[in-house]
Amino acid sequence: MAPSGSSQPLPIRTVFAFIALLLAVIWGAGSGVWWPLVSVTVVGLLAALCWKLRRRDGDTERRVCVLVLGDIGRSPRMQYHSLSLSKHGYEVILVGYLDSKPHRDVLEEDRIHIVPIAEVKGITGGPKILTYVTKVTVQFAQVLAVLLLLKPHANILMQNPPGLPLMASAWLACVLRGARLLIDWHNYGYTIMALSLGHAHPLVRMAKCYEHIFGPLASQHLCVTKAMKEDLHQNWGIKATTLYDRPAAIFRETPLEARHKLFGRLSRVLPAFRHHCNGDDNDDKAIEKTVFSERDLKNDTVTLRHDRPALLISSTSWTEDEDFSILLQALQEYEDFISAGQNLPSLICVITGKGPQKERYMKTIGSLHLEHVKICTPWLEAEDYPVLLGCADLGVCLHKSSSGLDLPMKVVDMFGCCLPVCAVQFLCLEELVKHDHNGLIFSDSRELARQLKTLLSDFPSSDSKLATFRRNLRASREQRWDDNWDQHVLPLFNSY
Repeated sequence: MAPSGSSQPLPIRTVFAFIALLLAVIWGAGSGVWWPLVSVTVVGLLAALCWKLRRRDGDTERRVCVLVLGDIGRSPRMQYHSLSLSKHGYEVILVGYLDSKPHRDVLEEDRIHIVPIAEVKGITGGPKILTYVTKVTVQFAQVLAVLLLLKPHANILMQNPPGLPLMASAWLACVLRGARLLIDWHNYGYTIMALSLGHAHPLVRMAKCYEHIFGPLASQHLCVTKAMKEDLHQNWGIKATTLYDRPAAIFRETPLEARHKLFGRLSRVLPAFRHHCNGDDNDDKAIEKTVFSERDLKNDTVTLRHDRPALLISSTSWTEDEDFSILLQALQEYEDFISAGQNLPSLICVITGKGPQKERYMKTIGSLHLEHVKICTPWLEAEDYPVLLGCADLGVCLHKSSSGLDLPMKVVDMFGCCLPVCAVQFLCLEELVKHDHNGLIFSDSRELARQLKTLLSDFPSSDSKLATFRRNLRASREQRWDDNWDQHVLPLFNSY
């Protein structure tokens, strides 16, 4: 029996009845003796196809398709879903782009099978609307074909956004295969489109209508905040289960030994991480140094340097919902504080990620005149990113929700590493960031610059406000992903 508020997949007799009704209408509107024969033939072929698609094997009920129309490697929540399902004995078919390498645990799990799909570009050279329409049309056919060719599976768990045309493809595949559709609402796709096109644009209005039509057709729904759960219920007629993002076990404070190894490895490709000798430095060959740490080779001990710069980290997809000019302006003001004689540490800012606006911001970074602040923009391997987060002194989040209803997973990961955060204000951020307890919330670059000055004024003292935030994070560690998932999501699969 399905849980309250869910809908079961269409039974096969309903599908056949719909097909027969459609053909009856066509038959009645046409003429000629061939229509009965054509109708019977088409009904027979479609019935045979539906029967074949709905066939079950012994493992069908324990097989789940996890679907994301994006880069699997940059979809951590969907990777976590896959790992959690596999831990409970489900066979997972993970479908998406393979632009970057998924996490090692996903690649090494025998119960997870990755099915890569190619990114569709659409027709180029014509009007933008033609490019978009052809892209969506081809994607619909592409995803539907992939889903129908997979092994029989009882559930599809898809990420939204992007939902256009993913929702329609996944829903139709579920109808044809007798499977159930679960949507994990990370945000609303039409609000992201509105960032570049505006809410009045016809494509945005069409995308909103599309999500309102196909969203409620799913059997079950997950969402990322209480605010989104309420909005889905009030404005969409959808009953969703809130599954807060939680850090995976790999996100934790990094031990000194692992820090030094990472700093040494990164120093080979990032000059800012290298120790540079000066006239006052004896350059003791018995000590292995980076700009942050040093290892005494005689007794094999690692320590953090007292004169080290502060390490600030931010991650991004370089998209419209993150205005990195705020951070860059704040870093320039921080540089001006030091130049004016403020007693502040030097700063190394690491910004990780890939995305469409990176080149634009790189030009801005190149135009800055900074002596005490160094900015690096590396792409980190999936295994190195949590280690670097666990080494950092402060995180910065520029994510500003297009709907005001989702939360940045990057902050969740930072908190898993007990890393205090400065985050830009938006509607439901307080569900995650508690101002002046585990971080600070800012509204513009000037306020962020003042926060950086306040938090780093006593660096690296253990009596600073920054250190207090870190202690608060250690004391209030919440559920990790596995326990949270077992409590809220596993019952949705086991209830059928």
